[in-house]
Amino acid sequence: MQQISGDLVNHTVLIKKPKDVGRLYTKSRFGTPLSGNVLRLSLLEAVFLCGEQKLQVYSKKKPVSFADLVHLATEEIPRFELLYLAYRDLRKRGHFVSQINGNSLVSFHVNAEKKDIPTADVLVCSERDDFSMADLLTLHSSIHDHLLWIALIDEEGDITYYSVSLQSIEGKISSIQYPPGKAYLLDNRVVVFDNTLADLLHKREFYGKPFGNGLQVSLVEALYLAHLGILTIYSKTDKKKIPYKQLESVFQQIQPDILTRLQVFTDLKHRQLLVKTGFKFGTHFRVYTQDPNKIHAEYLVHVVPSSFTALWSEISRGVRLAHSVNKEFLFACITENTITYVSLGRLRP
Repeated sequence: MQQISGDLVNHTVLIKKPKDVGRLYTKSRFGTPLSGNVLRLSLLEAVFLCGEQKLQVYSKKKPVSFADLVHLATEEIPRFELLYLAYRDLRKRGHFVSQINGNSLVSFHVNAEKKDIPTADVLVCSERDDFSMADLLTLHSSIHDHLLWIALIDEEGDITYYSVSLQSIEGKISSIQYPPGKAYLLDNRVVVFDNTLADLLHKREFYGKPFGNGLQVSLVEALYLAHLGILTIYSKTDKKKIPYKQLESVFQQIQPDILTRLQVFTDLKHRQLLVKTGFKFGTHFRVYTQDPNKIHAEYLVHVVPSSFTALWSEISRGVRLAHSVNKEFLFACITENTITYVSLGRLRP
Protein backbone atom coordinates (compact mmCIF):
# COMPACT_ATOMS: atom_id res chain seq x y z
CA MET A 1 0.00 0.00 0.00
CA GLN A 2 1.37 3.42 -1.00
CA GLN A 3 2.52 5.52 1.96
CA ILE A 4 0.45 8.59 2.73
CA SER A 5 2.23 11.95 2.83
CA GLY A 6 1.39 14.95 5.00
CA ASP A 7 2.73 18.44 5.71
CA LEU A 8 3.76 19.59 9.19
CA VAL A 9 2.02 22.93 9.81
CA ASN A 10 1.72 24.62 13.22
CA HIS A 11 2.24 21.39 15.18
CA THR A 12 -0.35 19.51 13.17
CA VAL A 13 -0.09 17.43 10.02
CA LEU A 14 -2.28 18.25 7.01
CA ILE A 15 -3.36 15.59 4.52
CA LYS A 16 -4.42 17.11 1.20
CA LYS A 17 -4.90 14.28 -1.28
CA PRO A 18 -8.61 13.31 -1.41
CA LYS A 19 -7.75 9.63 -1.69
CA ASP A 20 -5.59 9.77 1.45
CA VAL A 21 -8.24 11.73 3.33
CA GLY A 22 -10.72 8.99 2.53
CA ARG A 23 -8.36 6.24 3.65
CA LEU A 24 -7.60 7.91 6.97
CA TYR A 25 -10.87 9.57 7.97
CA THR A 26 -13.70 7.76 6.23
CA LYS A 27 -12.27 4.29 6.81
CA SER A 28 -10.44 4.63 10.13
CA ARG A 29 -11.60 7.91 11.71
CA PHE A 30 -8.19 9.51 11.97
CA GLY A 31 -8.02 13.30 12.11
CA THR A 32 -10.41 16.23 11.82
CA PRO A 33 -11.88 17.23 8.41
CA LEU A 34 -11.27 20.82 7.33
CA SER A 35 -12.76 22.83 4.47
CA GLY A 36 -11.36 22.10 1.04
CA ASN A 37 -11.28 18.33 1.68
CA VAL A 38 -8.21 18.66 3.91
CA LEU A 39 -7.64 16.43 6.92
CA ARG A 40 -5.82 17.66 10.03
CA LEU A 41 -3.95 15.08 12.11
CA SER A 42 -2.82 15.72 15.65
CA LEU A 43 0.81 15.06 16.51
CA LEU A 44 -0.26 11.95 18.41
CA GLU A 45 -2.08 10.55 15.39
CA ALA A 46 0.81 11.46 13.12
CA VAL A 47 3.38 9.76 15.38
CA PHE A 48 1.25 6.63 15.47
CA LEU A 49 0.82 6.49 11.70
CA CYS A 50 4.53 7.16 11.15
CA GLY A 51 5.43 4.44 13.61
CA GLU A 52 3.20 2.06 11.64
CA GLN A 53 4.95 3.21 8.43
CA LYS A 54 1.67 4.40 6.95
CA LEU A 55 2.56 8.10 6.87
CA GLN A 56 5.55 10.20 5.84
CA VAL A 57 5.56 13.72 7.24
CA TYR A 58 7.29 16.62 5.47
CA SER A 59 8.31 20.04 6.70
CA LYS A 60 9.08 22.54 3.95
CA LYS A 61 9.32 19.59 1.55
CA LYS A 62 11.95 17.85 3.68
CA PRO A 63 11.08 14.49 5.29
CA VAL A 64 10.64 14.49 9.07
CA SER A 65 11.95 11.37 10.79
CA PHE A 66 9.95 9.40 13.33
CA ALA A 67 12.42 10.42 16.06
CA ASP A 68 12.13 14.12 15.21
CA LEU A 69 8.34 13.90 15.21
CA VAL A 70 8.44 12.22 18.62
CA HIS A 71 10.73 14.95 19.99
CA LEU A 72 8.34 17.62 18.72
CA ALA A 73 5.32 15.86 20.22
CA THR A 74 7.12 15.44 23.55
CA GLU A 75 7.78 19.18 23.69
CA GLU A 76 4.21 20.09 22.84
CA ILE A 77 2.15 17.44 24.67
CA PRO A 78 2.47 16.75 28.42
CA ARG A 79 3.07 13.05 29.22
CA PHE A 80 3.19 12.32 25.51
CA GLU A 81 4.93 8.96 25.85
CA LEU A 82 2.13 7.63 28.08
CA LEU A 83 -0.59 8.88 25.75
CA TYR A 84 1.20 7.42 22.73
CA LEU A 85 1.60 3.98 24.30
CA ALA A 86 -2.10 3.82 25.26
CA TYR A 87 -3.27 5.25 21.93
CA ARG A 88 -1.11 2.85 19.93
CA ASP A 89 -2.28 -0.15 21.94
CA LEU A 90 -5.97 0.70 21.61
CA ARG A 91 -5.65 1.41 17.88
CA LYS A 92 -3.79 -1.85 17.27
CA ARG A 93 -6.59 -3.67 19.11
CA GLY A 94 -8.94 -2.38 16.41
CA HIS A 95 -10.66 0.41 18.34
CA PHE A 96 -11.58 3.80 16.97
CA VAL A 97 -9.89 6.27 19.32
CA SER A 98 -10.55 10.00 19.40
CA GLN A 99 -8.60 12.46 21.50
CA ILE A 100 -10.18 14.68 24.13
CA ASN A 101 -8.66 18.14 24.19
CA GLY A 102 -8.92 20.88 26.77
CA ASN A 103 -8.89 20.43 30.55
CA SER A 104 -10.56 17.02 30.68
CA LEU A 105 -8.95 14.50 33.03
CA VAL A 106 -9.54 11.71 30.52
CA SER A 107 -7.51 11.45 27.33
CA PHE A 108 -9.55 9.46 24.82
CA HIS A 109 -12.99 8.36 23.72
CA VAL A 110 -12.98 4.74 22.55
CA ASN A 111 -15.49 3.03 20.22
CA ALA A 112 -17.63 6.11 19.71
CA GLU A 113 -18.23 5.02 16.12
CA LYS A 114 -19.21 1.42 16.87
CA LYS A 115 -22.90 1.12 17.63
CA ASP A 116 -22.67 -2.21 19.41
CA ILE A 117 -20.01 -1.07 21.91
CA PRO A 118 -20.67 1.75 24.41
CA THR A 119 -18.33 4.72 24.35
CA ALA A 120 -15.58 4.52 26.96
CA ASP A 121 -13.56 7.42 28.32
CA VAL A 122 -9.95 6.46 29.02
CA LEU A 123 -7.80 7.81 31.84
CA VAL A 124 -4.11 7.17 31.16
CA CYS A 125 -1.90 6.68 34.24
CA SER A 126 1.66 5.74 35.01
CA GLU A 127 2.48 3.16 37.66
CA ARG A 128 4.31 6.01 39.44
CA ASP A 129 1.17 8.14 39.70
CA ASP A 130 -0.78 8.24 42.94
CA PHE A 131 -4.24 6.68 43.07
CA SER A 132 -6.78 9.18 44.46
CA MET A 133 -10.28 8.05 45.37
CA ALA A 134 -11.59 11.64 45.41
CA ASP A 135 -10.28 12.30 41.89
CA LEU A 136 -11.68 8.99 40.63
CA LEU A 137 -15.17 9.74 41.98
CA THR A 138 -15.08 13.26 40.55
CA LEU A 139 -14.04 11.90 37.18
CA HIS A 140 -16.70 9.20 37.20
CA SER A 141 -19.44 11.74 37.97
CA SER A 142 -18.33 13.87 35.00
CA ILE A 143 -18.53 11.27 32.24
CA HIS A 144 -22.31 10.78 32.38
CA ASP A 145 -23.39 7.72 30.38
CA HIS A 146 -19.93 6.69 29.17
CA LEU A 147 -17.89 3.81 30.53
CA LEU A 148 -14.70 4.67 32.41
CA TRP A 149 -11.49 2.79 31.68
CA ILE A 150 -8.06 3.26 33.18
CA ALA A 151 -4.97 2.44 31.12
CA LEU A 152 -2.20 1.87 33.67
CA ILE A 153 1.27 1.83 32.10
CA ASP A 154 4.24 0.27 33.87
CA GLU A 155 7.91 1.21 33.50
CA GLU A 156 8.42 -1.27 30.65
CA GLY A 157 5.46 0.09 28.69
CA ASP A 158 3.09 -2.80 29.38
CA ILE A 159 -0.51 -1.73 29.90
CA THR A 160 -3.10 -3.05 32.34
CA TYR A 161 -6.67 -1.90 31.77
CA TYR A 162 -9.27 -1.44 34.49
CA SER A 163 -12.96 -0.68 34.28
CA VAL A 164 -14.42 1.62 36.93
CA SER A 165 -18.07 1.55 37.95
CA LEU A 166 -20.32 2.28 40.91
CA GLN A 167 -22.17 -0.73 42.28
CA SER A 168 -25.40 -1.21 44.19
CA ILE A 169 -24.94 -4.71 45.58
CA GLU A 170 -27.76 -6.73 47.11
CA GLY A 171 -27.99 -10.21 48.61
CA LYS A 172 -30.54 -12.82 49.63
CA ILE A 173 -29.60 -13.39 53.28
CA SER A 174 -32.55 -12.31 55.42
CA SER A 175 -31.85 -11.34 59.04
CA ILE A 176 -33.79 -13.16 61.73
CA GLN A 177 -34.74 -12.46 65.33
CA TYR A 178 -32.32 -13.88 67.90
CA PRO A 179 -32.84 -14.28 71.63
CA PRO A 180 -30.59 -11.97 73.65
CA GLY A 181 -27.54 -13.51 75.26
CA LYS A 182 -24.25 -12.89 77.02
CA ALA A 183 -20.75 -12.79 75.58
CA TYR A 184 -17.31 -12.11 77.01
CA LEU A 185 -14.50 -9.94 75.69
CA LEU A 186 -11.19 -11.78 75.69
CA ASP A 187 -8.02 -10.10 74.41
CA ASN A 188 -9.09 -9.34 70.82
CA ARG A 189 -12.24 -11.34 70.23
CA VAL A 190 -15.61 -11.93 71.82
CA VAL A 191 -16.85 -15.38 72.81
CA VAL A 192 -20.47 -16.49 73.20
CA PHE A 193 -20.83 -19.40 75.64
CA ASP A 194 -24.63 -19.64 75.35
CA ASN A 195 -24.85 -22.81 73.22
CA THR A 196 -28.31 -22.11 71.85
CA LEU A 197 -27.52 -18.56 70.77
CA ALA A 198 -24.08 -19.55 69.47
CA ASP A 199 -25.59 -22.30 67.34
CA LEU A 200 -28.27 -19.98 65.91
CA LEU A 201 -25.83 -17.19 65.07
CA HIS A 202 -23.45 -19.52 63.29
CA LYS A 203 -25.99 -21.64 61.39
CA ARG A 204 -28.45 -18.92 60.37
CA GLU A 205 -26.11 -16.08 59.37
CA PHE A 206 -22.67 -17.66 59.69
CA TYR A 207 -21.44 -15.37 62.42
CA GLY A 208 -18.06 -16.23 63.90
CA LYS A 209 -16.27 -19.56 64.24
CA PRO A 210 -16.72 -22.38 66.78
CA PHE A 211 -14.75 -21.94 70.00
CA GLY A 212 -15.02 -25.28 71.75
CA ASN A 213 -18.69 -25.45 72.72
CA GLY A 214 -19.05 -21.70 72.21
CA LEU A 215 -18.68 -19.24 69.35
CA GLN A 216 -15.97 -16.66 68.79
CA VAL A 217 -17.09 -13.59 66.85
CA SER A 218 -14.98 -10.79 65.41
CA LEU A 219 -14.98 -7.36 67.00
CA VAL A 220 -17.06 -5.84 64.22
CA GLU A 221 -19.60 -8.70 64.44
CA ALA A 222 -19.73 -8.30 68.23
CA LEU A 223 -20.26 -4.54 68.05
CA TYR A 224 -22.98 -4.97 65.43
CA LEU A 225 -24.80 -7.58 67.51
CA ALA A 226 -24.39 -5.48 70.66
CA HIS A 227 -25.87 -2.47 68.87
CA LEU A 228 -28.89 -4.59 67.91
CA GLY A 229 -29.30 -5.62 71.56
CA ILE A 230 -28.62 -9.29 70.79
CA LEU A 231 -25.33 -9.49 72.71
CA THR A 232 -24.56 -8.06 76.10
CA ILE A 233 -20.80 -8.11 76.43
CA TYR A 234 -18.97 -8.55 79.72
CA SER A 235 -15.40 -7.97 80.81
CA LYS A 236 -13.22 -11.07 81.15
CA THR A 237 -11.62 -9.77 84.37
CA ASP A 238 -14.45 -8.61 86.64
CA LYS A 239 -17.25 -10.09 84.51
CA LYS A 240 -19.07 -6.74 84.57
CA LYS A 241 -21.31 -5.60 81.74
CA ILE A 242 -19.60 -3.17 79.37
CA PRO A 243 -21.99 -0.37 78.27
CA TYR A 244 -22.21 0.08 74.50
CA LYS A 245 -20.45 3.46 74.33
CA GLN A 246 -17.65 2.15 76.51
CA LEU A 247 -17.52 -0.93 74.30
CA GLU A 248 -16.89 1.28 71.27
CA SER A 249 -14.01 2.96 73.10
CA VAL A 250 -12.50 -0.36 74.22
CA PHE A 251 -12.77 -1.84 70.73
CA GLN A 252 -11.19 1.26 69.17
CA GLN A 253 -8.14 0.74 71.35
CA ILE A 254 -7.82 -2.76 69.91
CA GLN A 255 -8.80 -1.88 66.33
CA PRO A 256 -8.66 1.90 65.64
CA ASP A 257 -10.80 1.79 62.47
CA ILE A 258 -13.55 -0.36 64.00
CA LEU A 259 -16.29 2.30 63.68
CA THR A 260 -15.73 2.88 59.97
CA ARG A 261 -15.66 -0.87 59.40
CA LEU A 262 -18.87 -1.15 61.43
CA GLN A 263 -20.53 1.50 59.25
CA VAL A 264 -19.88 -0.55 56.12
CA PHE A 265 -20.61 -3.87 57.84
CA THR A 266 -24.01 -2.53 58.92
CA ASP A 267 -24.79 -1.24 55.44
CA LEU A 268 -23.89 -4.57 53.86
CA LYS A 269 -26.06 -6.45 56.36
CA HIS A 270 -28.96 -4.12 55.55
CA ARG A 271 -28.44 -5.08 51.92
CA GLN A 272 -29.06 -8.71 52.92
CA LEU A 273 -25.46 -9.72 52.36
CA LEU A 274 -23.37 -12.05 54.45
CA VAL A 275 -20.13 -10.45 55.62
CA LYS A 276 -16.97 -12.19 56.79
CA THR A 277 -13.41 -11.04 57.29
CA GLY A 278 -11.36 -10.57 54.13
CA PHE A 279 -8.00 -10.71 55.90
CA LYS A 280 -6.73 -13.72 53.95
CA PHE A 281 -7.30 -11.71 50.76
CA GLY A 282 -5.77 -8.50 52.09
CA THR A 283 -9.11 -6.68 52.37
CA HIS A 284 -11.49 -5.83 55.20
CA PHE A 285 -14.41 -8.04 54.17
CA ARG A 286 -15.37 -10.86 51.86
CA VAL A 287 -19.05 -10.74 50.98
CA TYR A 288 -21.59 -13.40 49.97
CA THR A 289 -24.98 -12.86 48.35
CA GLN A 290 -26.18 -16.36 49.29
CA ASP A 291 -25.45 -19.29 51.60
CA PRO A 292 -21.64 -19.78 51.80
CA ASN A 293 -22.21 -23.54 51.75
CA LYS A 294 -23.54 -23.16 48.22
CA ILE A 295 -21.38 -20.41 46.68
CA HIS A 296 -18.06 -18.68 47.16
CA ALA A 297 -17.82 -15.03 48.19
CA GLU A 298 -18.52 -12.80 45.20
CA TYR A 299 -16.95 -9.59 46.51
CA LEU A 300 -13.87 -8.39 48.34
CA VAL A 301 -14.64 -5.08 50.04
CA HIS A 302 -12.05 -2.63 51.32
CA VAL A 303 -13.20 0.29 53.49
CA VAL A 304 -11.64 3.69 52.74
CA PRO A 305 -12.43 7.37 53.34
CA SER A 306 -13.12 9.60 50.34
CA SER A 307 -9.67 11.16 50.92
CA PHE A 308 -7.97 7.79 50.38
CA THR A 309 -4.78 7.78 48.31
CA ALA A 310 -2.35 4.96 47.55
CA LEU A 311 0.36 3.83 45.19
CA TRP A 312 -1.00 2.23 42.03
CA SER A 313 1.06 -0.86 42.84
CA GLU A 314 -1.13 -1.43 45.92
CA ILE A 315 -4.31 -1.08 43.88
CA SER A 316 -2.99 -3.36 41.14
CA ARG A 317 -2.09 -6.02 43.69
CA GLY A 318 -5.55 -5.99 45.28
CA VAL A 319 -7.46 -6.10 41.99
CA ARG A 320 -5.20 -8.82 40.59
CA LEU A 321 -5.72 -11.00 43.66
CA ALA A 322 -9.50 -10.57 43.52
CA HIS A 323 -9.48 -11.41 39.81
CA SER A 324 -7.37 -14.53 40.40
CA VAL A 325 -9.91 -15.92 42.91
CA ASN A 326 -12.95 -14.98 40.80
CA LYS A 327 -14.15 -12.17 43.02
CA GLU A 328 -15.00 -8.54 42.35
CA PHE A 329 -12.89 -5.92 44.11
CA LEU A 330 -14.90 -3.09 45.67
CA PHE A 331 -13.89 -0.02 47.60
CA ALA A 332 -16.47 0.99 50.18
CA CYS A 333 -15.83 4.74 50.11
CA ILE A 334 -17.19 6.65 53.11
CA THR A 335 -18.14 10.31 52.74
CA GLU A 336 -19.71 11.42 56.03
CA ASN A 337 -22.78 9.16 56.24
CA THR A 338 -22.77 8.06 52.61
CA ILE A 339 -21.16 4.84 51.38
CA THR A 340 -20.29 4.46 47.70
CA TYR A 341 -19.20 1.08 46.36
CA VAL A 342 -16.59 1.54 43.66
CA SER A 343 -15.69 -1.45 41.51
CA LEU A 344 -12.27 -1.82 39.89
CA GLY A 345 -12.03 -4.75 37.52
CA ARG A 346 -9.39 -5.95 35.10
CA LEU A 347 -10.41 -5.37 31.51
CA ARG A 348 -9.49 -6.69 28.08
CA PRO A 349 -10.55 -3.89 25.72
